[in-house]
Amino acid sequence: MHKPLRIAAVATACAVAGAALYGAGAATAGQSTANSTHEPYNIGLLTKDIDTYYGTTLDAGGVYQASPDSPYAKDLARIDAAARKYIDKAARKVRHHGEKPAVVFDIDDTLLLSLDYEKKTNYTYNGTTWAEYVNKADRPAVFGSAELVRYAEGKGVEVFYNSGLSEAQRTAAVENLKKIGADVNLDAGHMFLKDKANPPAYLAECATPGTWNCTTVQYKSGTRQHIEDDLGYEIVANFGDQYSDLDGGYADRTYKLPNPTYFVS
Repeated sequence: MHKPLRIAAVATACAVAGAALYGAGAATAGQSTANSTHEPYNIGLLTKDIDTYYGTTLDAGGVYQASPDSPYAKDLARIDAAARKYIDKAARKVRHHGEKPAVVFDIDDTLLLSLDYEKKTNYTYNGTTWAEYVNKADRPAVFGSAELVRYAEGKGVEVFYNSGLSEAQRTAAVENLKKIGADVNLDAGHMFLKDKANPPAYLAECATPGTWNCTTVQYKSGTRQHIEDDLGYEIVANFGDQYSDLDGGYADRTYKLPNPTYFVS
């Protein structure tokens, strides 16, 4: 996962009741932009707010965990409830029109929680330490994520994954998703990861073998277009913790999961 820009957002900006459904160009209520001209929010207070939002605790194994009773967990529960209701209805409608329904999930902080990494690195990204962390394949689940994946599958909806993880991290990603119970369609035909050495033909406008110029939006929307136009599915819902996971179209509805710890442009 390449994180070219990290900015903090006030934790209350991720209180997503009524704002979980993300429309193109919309911003979560109260969220500051990267170009604010006023004095920035105090970083010491902000990290405390983030801990309060997640209900952060250090478990017996020395891993920072989010609390199931936290505001973060409650926001996720509201998103899950709305998504389940929508997926069931949308899938039936799509099949009625002779189409194949699908859902698309980002992985990092949409399915697998990276709070422990963020805390231990003081919210500072480093490619080497991030790769080591991912390859441990031991991240906890984002609350409700594995259950939502299985719910979609149970409703006859095809599950795809669209992640900024690299192709080299595929084995670890699959292992970790299995650990949290999201053992659904983890083959290469359903899990799309960045392959900068040999990018797929459908990304030819921004990537050629050995040369990767795709923005996150180009990569993710291009992959969704491939799922719809080439594989023949109708994406009824797209889930991600970053706006760049959701922009670019090729999804009937998009769901922004809360993440106040980093920003990917």
